Amino acid sequence: MFAGAAVMALVASLSVAGLYLVHRFTAVAADPLTVLPFQSGWLPREHALSRYHVRWYLATLLFLAFDVEMLFMYPWAVVVADLGSTAVVEMFLFLGAVFVAVLWAWREGALRWV
Repeated sequence: MFAGAAVMALVASLSVAGLYLVHRFTAVAADPLTVLPFQSGWLPREHALSRYHVRWYLATLLFLAFDVEMLFMYPWAVVVADLGSTAVVEMFLFLGAVFVAVLWAWREGALRWV
């Protein structure tokens, strides 16, 4: 059983290494004039990844966390009638945990914009 996992890991490693080598040999160097962002012919003063403040990334993570929360709530709403009161208790425990997370994010200043 362990030999099968080792063979699979070896095949995966060789596949990744092979694809990397193919990319290195077939990649075409990009012309710097065509890949620079357009700013009226001026050279960029900052790196493209440093334009946004870090608080936007935190806000994005919070949004994704609560979006995933909704993914849990939709199937629950479909089966709550079949499961009864235990499903309601479980959902309130889940929402309580999410509320604690919101309070923690608020206390840490993740929701402050100034």
